[in-house]
Amino acid sequence: CAFLPTVCKYVAVELKSAFEETGKTKEVIDTKYGFLDGKGSAVKYTQSDIRLIEVTENICKRLLDYNLHKERSGSNRFAKGMSETFETLHNLVHKGVKVVMDIPYELWNETSAEVADLKKQCDVLVEEYEDVIEDWYRHHQTEDLSQFLCANHVLKGKDTSCLAEKWTGKKGDLASVGE
Repeated sequence: CAFLPTVCKYVAVELKSAFEETGKTKEVIDTKYGFLDGKGSAVKYTQSDIRLIEVTENICKRLLDYNLHKERSGSNRFAKGMSETFETLHNLVHKGVKVVMDIPYELWNETSAEVADLKKQCDVLVEEYEDVIEDWYRHHQTEDLSQFLCANHVLKGKDTSCLAEKWTGKKGDLASVGE
C-alpha cells in the first residue's frame, strides 16, 4: 500500500471522528456581533466555519497518537496504541525482565520517523485539498468522507484498495501459541 493512500485514509478517519466529536453540540453562534446595524444571523456551530477551521487546523496533530506496528502490513501498519511487540516488551520490563534494545527505554514511546512523516504528509494533503474538504463539509456530509476525499480526489484514477483495508485483530494471539 503506497504512502499517499495511507495518509489520506487516516486523514479521513481522523476528520470523521473529529467531526463526530464536534457535531454533538447544539451551540449556536451569533454572527450579529460586529455588525453595527444588528444585521447578521445565528449559525449552528455544526455548520459553521469555526468548526471547519478548528477541526482542519488540528487534524494532523491527531496522527501523532498513531504508532508504527511493524508486525502488520499495508496501511494497517499505522494504528493508535502500542504495537504488539512493544506491548510485550513493556510487560516483560514490568515483570522485572531486563530487556536490551538499541534504543533507550525512555524513547520507546517517542514518535517514530514514519509517524512524523505521516503527520507531515497530512499537513501537505490538508492544505492542498482544503477546498475539497470544505466542499464535503458544506454540501456532501452525507457522503463517506474517505470515498469523497481520497477515492474521488486525492487518488483519482489510482489504486484505492488501501482505503478498504481493515485490521482484523492480532495474528497468532500470544496466548494461543503455547497450546
